[in-house]
Amino acid sequence: MSDSVTASEVQKNFGAYHDRALAEPIRVTKYGRETVYIVSAKTFHEMKQAQRDVIASAELSDDEMALIDEAEIPPAQRYRLDK
Repeated sequence: MSDSVTASEVQKNFGAYHDRALAEPIRVTKYGRETVYIVSAKTFHEMKQAQRDVIASAELSDDEMALIDEAEIPPAQRYRLDK
C-alpha cells in the first residue's frame, strides 16, 4: 500500500498520481482524514467482480453454517438499534 497523499497534492499533480495508480492504489486524505482511493480500472473491475462472486448461504455445508451460528461479534463491532 502506498503512502497517503493530500487531496490538494493530487489536484496539483493529477497526471503523476494517475500514472502511479496504474501500479498501486493511491490513498487520498483531506484535512488529515482518509477520504478516497485512486485505483486503476483493472483493480476496480477486479474488486467489483469479487463483490459479485459471493456465495449463497444455501451453498454452505452444515459444518460451515454451524461455525457461523457459533461466531461471536466483538463488543467493539456490535451495533445498537436504540441510538
